[in-house]
Amino acid sequence: MLSPGPGTRVYLAVGATDMRKSIDGLAAMVVAELALDPLSAHWFVFCNRGATS
Repeated sequence: MLSPGPGTRVYLAVGATDMRKSIDGLAAMVVAELALDPLSAHWFVFCNRGATS
């Protein structure tokens, strides 16, 4: 099981995300929509339309 360390934040991208995007596409979303660094120690969570993954 994964557990965040102290000071680690978990960000949930609201709405449906096209899960066919590559890791580069998801990182670009983090920069463009959340204005955060995708290489930080924080976690970014994305959901598909049915919220099944």
